[in-house]
Amino acid sequence: MRKVCVITGTRAEYGLLCYLMRAIEADPELELQIIATGMHFSPEFGLTYKEIEKDFTITKKIEMLLSSDTPVGISKSMGLAQISFAESFEELKPDLVVVLGDRFEIFSATSAAMIARIPIAHLHGGETTEGAFDESIRHSITKMSHLHFTAAEEYRDRVIQLGEHPNRVFNVGGMGIDAIKRITLLSKEELEKSIDFTFGTKNLLVTFHPVTLENHTASYQFQELLDALDTLEDTHIIFTKANSDTDGRNINTMIDTYVSKNTHKAIAFTSMGQLRYLSALQFVDAVVGNSSSGLLEAPSFKIGTINIGDRQCGRLKADSVIDSAPNQEAIRTSLTKLYTPEFQHQLATCTNPYGEGGAVEKIIHTLKHTALDDLLKKSFYDIGLR
Repeated sequence: MRKVCVITGTRAEYGLLCYLMRAIEADPELELQIIATGMHFSPEFGLTYKEIEKDFTITKKIEMLLSSDTPVGISKSMGLAQISFAESFEELKPDLVVVLGDRFEIFSATSAAMIARIPIAHLHGGETTEGAFDESIRHSITKMSHLHFTAAEEYRDRVIQLGEHPNRVFNVGGMGIDAIKRITLLSKEELEKSIDFTFGTKNLLVTFHPVTLENHTASYQFQELLDALDTLEDTHIIFTKANSDTDGRNINTMIDTYVSKNTHKAIAFTSMGQLRYLSALQFVDAVVGNSSSGLLEAPSFKIGTINIGDRQCGRLKADSVIDSAPNQEAIRTSLTKLYTPEFQHQLATCTNPYGEGGAVEKIIHTLKHTALDDLLKKSFYDIGLR
């Protein structure tokens, strides 16, 4: 059996990976290994490894988060993680490592796997997020990886532009679309009971992360967003908290303060879990903030997205996305546009640029049938010489 080691470090990325993990586990030719790390083991971020353990047995747990979201603290976490991943790979001896995305803990895992001469399959490469250091991490992971599964043809082209051979780069569509297609969502009544929250006349789901290539803008920009939200009438707000990026804790403190003063209309979650989060997308008018889910998943629900600032700059966007500068006036203008009849009519015919699902089956086929013997040695595919 081919041993496939899937690595997960955050609640959001696990939501994208879980159906692939189930397919690996169910396949008689594959053996699933799971390494959980990062935010999954932080009480501050909801101890989300417990959600994984409802579905799977975690093969290895790697705790690496220090009690700091400063640049020094995160760099120390990365070093700690790389040491632990090196030891884990030596013990587990996987035939293939599967990683998704662009976070610093995944960079550490990928670096260790590369040095250990283990082939790496990377999901959601080729994307751009010009406001975050995730951009550089993502492209670095691409260069360390050997198989590539992208979410759109444009991203496949970009991975090839980075020198990866076309026969190793597969456009399979967005992983989030597969989750939407496979999951049985909660009804409005079930969701309201589950989160102890009643939807209002208007409803927004707000997630805002720091723009990590900017110095100390997180608090100011998020306050501008809160001030804009305060001008709305008859609007209920669900906040999901920021992750462990630099200055993320400042945003989470501001959320707690805001919710404590507005308990009649606002609620906050460290982690809603995939089922409740996707279920909520059925009943909100828009995703507001700068989360990738506003671009990748929200369009499939025919709802709007107000994408604030530069964190997601460069990503493919559906017609349902309204870009906004990170100031109160621009955000208020975007909120007004969201509720216009013209924009609401446009949502009905919106298509998601990340596809219609089916990524899991395509990835499994490649993981099973690709010969691993010759994957490690790569020639740079120079498109200028073709």
